[in-house]
Amino acid sequence: MAYFRQIPKLQRLLQLFFRDERWLILINADPDAMSSALALKRILTRRVKEVHIAKVNPITRPDNLALVRYTHMHMLEYEPSMRDRFQRFAIVDSQPHHHPSFADIPFSIIIDHHPLPETPYDAPYVEIKPDYGATATLMTEYLYALDMRPGKLLATALQFGIKTDTANFERHFCDVDMRAYHYLNRFADHSLLSRIGRSEFHSHWLEFFAKACTNMYSLGSGQYVYIGEVENSDILVVIADFFMRVYEIRWVAVAGLFQGDLVVVFRSDGVSKDVGALASERFGDIGSAGGHKVMARAEVPAAALPEKGDIELFVWQRLSHGRQKVRPKTAPETVGHASLPDELMDDMAD
Repeated sequence: MAYFRQIPKLQRLLQLFFRDERWLILINADPDAMSSALALKRILTRRVKEVHIAKVNPITRPDNLALVRYTHMHMLEYEPSMRDRFQRFAIVDSQPHHHPSFADIPFSIIIDHHPLPETPYDAPYVEIKPDYGATATLMTEYLYALDMRPGKLLATALQFGIKTDTANFERHFCDVDMRAYHYLNRFADHSLLSRIGRSEFHSHWLEFFAKACTNMYSLGSGQYVYIGEVENSDILVVIADFFMRVYEIRWVAVAGLFQGDLVVVFRSDGVSKDVGALASERFGDIGSAGGHKVMARAEVPAAALPEKGDIELFVWQRLSHGRQKVRPKTAPETVGHASLPDELMDDMAD
């Protein structure tokens, strides 16, 4: 059995490349998208006149910044004027309807692993495989089929893309994702991969961790933390992930205000609480909310928040069905010391 699948459409892809054309690869930058774009750039290089990668979003997460730094990745900031500078456009790890900046761009290549659109895209080359856990897996297959050995930095980036989008193979993935990761393992720099993965925090974020550790309240089998104003909602994500490493914590809701809007990040062990359902139930009527059993998110616009109310109390009441009128005022010394009344403990328990 072949290590990877055959790609019958591969010749159709190669036929799109002409040496006198300039290509732009557009991405909504995250590890899977960035590594996939690097792989496609590797395929395009020496087949076309010029190829660049452009992102439509800022990069703020420390691990993503570390990926860019250590793999020497060069990306442009996308501007509409770029449409006049390039003849061909490609998009990886996303689809044209995923971001306003992608609208009306005449993509020649669309490669992704997210759900298929209701109406198929009219592009010369389209491959969308929702059963795959990462687009980096798809791009690894392309490199293999073209007999192109990934260099150390590219292999490391692709491995990190697969690790991130499959959450270390704890989220949706398929056998091909594991085979791709294993294949890349022989070329990647393992110490560099570890260094990128450990770059989780900015030093000034530590003050938010300190606040979170002294402002935690029990909600049955879970914990509620309110951080206040944050410069980036990623702070809430890394704090929620951090608390899920604590043995006693089975699920957590970490809330904060970002640019005036309320953001609540949920994490769970997948056994004690379906946080996707919890987020939808408690915040879906006033904002966008939902997710999966182990991870979810709610975003409530400023207009739906109490004008002069206590936001911390507002979230607490939402999480506790609105039946708790006054939250504990003394921060717990250890996890679980502050809690709801007994009748609400039963309501929030498993």
